[in-house]
Amino acid sequence: MRTVKKKKYRGTAKSGPLLLIALPGILYLLINNYIPMFGIFLAFKDYDFVKGIFKSDWCGFKNFKYLFSQDAFTITRNTILYNLAFIVLGTVFAIFIAILMCELGKKARVKFFQSSLLLPNLLSWVVIGFIGFAFLNSDTGFINNTLIKFFGGEPVAWYTTSKYWPWILILVYLWKNAGYSSIIYMASISGIDKSIYEAAQIDGATKIKQIRHITLPMIKPTVVIMTLMAVGRIFFSDFGLFYQVPMNSGALYNVTQTIDTYVYHGLMELNDVGMSAAAGLYQSLIGFILVVTANAIVRKVDKDNALF
Repeated sequence: MRTVKKKKYRGTAKSGPLLLIALPGILYLLINNYIPMFGIFLAFKDYDFVKGIFKSDWCGFKNFKYLFSQDAFTITRNTILYNLAFIVLGTVFAIFIAILMCELGKKARVKFFQSSLLLPNLLSWVVIGFIGFAFLNSDTGFINNTLIKFFGGEPVAWYTTSKYWPWILILVYLWKNAGYSSIIYMASISGIDKSIYEAAQIDGATKIKQIRHITLPMIKPTVVIMTLMAVGRIFFSDFGLFYQVPMNSGALYNVTQTIDTYVYHGLMELNDVGMSAAAGLYQSLIGFILVVTANAIVRKVDKDNALF
């Protein structure tokens, strides 16, 4: 009995410093993710700044009516389809970049290109919005005044022509985030035993075959986990991308308006806190359901790669 107690005490003493290191992260999760959950009931209240949070009147599902108005289909469609494109294309491009980086060899070249690819992620969406404006401005933009003129085409009013914007938004997203996302896959590829590649090379496997039969299968668990985490936020959108890059142009709302920007416009116009809380609850519940469903599918197909 004494030996068992002694082992338990030693285990606690050893894990104490680790728990202390994790304390800032735990506090962040509690403050940022769990404590705000007590505000869920705001989604069912007619919030009044004078009465305060607890004394405001209950209004049932009234706050959800604004969210599920005539624009609900458009904003939900945009949010889901853009996020699906970001998940699929973002994963493909991130893996592609990670493989290329790992094949560069020399550390100096890897650091240079990695820094170059990470730079866009460090820029604010406001800055990126103005960079996009420098390219797409109808009067002085680089594309209209240089590329289109060079090929003899007609200038395009980019900020009033909606058909181009799904491609523009996807391109901007990949430019900003693909390099950052590739770091995770680079770490996963770096952890693969090099002797496997050496054995494959001796057997005459080309680089393409090594990537196909060794690299991609070995990073499959990482891809599954990252995809499951992304699926959980499929009803959330990057506010900066959909608000700053299109310059909040009303003519583009049918292809750039998502749930987050729609709620923002509602708050600016109606100053309705309850509606914002209702939208957050709606997004969180759907995201939770999607994560559980996607994980159940993965667990059924390949149990070892399931998140839980």
